[in-house]
Amino acid sequence: MIRYYIYIGLILLLTSCHTKPDTAEAKERTHTDSTVVQQQAQFPFPTIPTTLTEPEARKSYLLTHYWERFDFADTTLVDNRDVTEQGFVNFIALLADGTTPDELTRESMENWCRRFIPSTYACPVLMKMADDYLYNPNSPFYNEHLYGMYLEALIKEFPKGDAQVSRFGFRLSLLKRNNPGNRATDFTYYLPDGNRCTLAATPVKGDRLLLVFYDPECESCHAVLGQMTASTKLAEAVQAGEISVLAIYTEGNETAWRKALTDMPEGWMIGTDREAVKTDALYDLKAMPSLYLLDREKKVLLKDAAFEEISRFLGF
Repeated sequence: MIRYYIYIGLILLLTSCHTKPDTAEAKERTHTDSTVVQQQAQFPFPTIPTTLTEPEARKSYLLTHYWERFDFADTTLVDNRDVTEQGFVNFIALLADGTTPDELTRESMENWCRRFIPSTYACPVLMKMADDYLYNPNSPFYNEHLYGMYLEALIKEFPKGDAQVSRFGFRLSLLKRNNPGNRATDFTYYLPDGNRCTLAATPVKGDRLLLVFYDPECESCHAVLGQMTASTKLAEAVQAGEISVLAIYTEGNETAWRKALTDMPEGWMIGTDREAVKTDALYDLKAMPSLYLLDREKKVLLKDAAFEEISRFLGF
């Protein structure tokens, strides 16, 4: 289960200025805040020097020293979700708050990886945690930019020659493909009548192409495609020539694909890539369906986005 709350104690670590209260109300508030920290700061936060009074400086120190007091050799501690998982949530929340410079993020990630990698028990536990929070599209902390920095840290800190390093590199290269602003990777697909087409040559109406990678035998695909089919605004936009929709079947069961063709909305272009996208790792299909919004030139506007996000972008 993914958790996404941040302890008040962490905020206090960043904003505390160590001044003495001069009123009874302030004394009571200080006592209350201290109690909250004592009750909730189960994670062994580093002690920030009192000489650092600016929030930015305190944050920088906290992030770069965040994991120094955590004992990765303690299996009981590693398995304590209220400590380890919550500590990780706080860590990535600070890294991804929009104010942390990439340089500080990279250094903090490297420090973290350098500490847990030597632990044969903690290493797989924390790597799975990072995958679940940062790489799972359903996670509230899904963040490809941060996950990319994490992969770079793993590559840098893992022992040279370790078999996993090549896997990290492959995933990192896949992560860097088809990002917003870049031209979408071209691929070949086949229409139900057998005609061969390419993404690059696909005609686009209205300067928008909604590219949908799907599998009719996928439960989540049924849900999302049902949502798209029920969207009258999308149907009206397709009919009016304001947007084109290209749905590509990425699996190998052509019989199942053809059987489900009658369920697809009118006006969509439907094709099968005969598993080329998946086999050649042209797109990062970590969850299905996978939706990309492109412009007429096949440049990516939205990558692997939810239909709700695409609808907002299009003004539906």
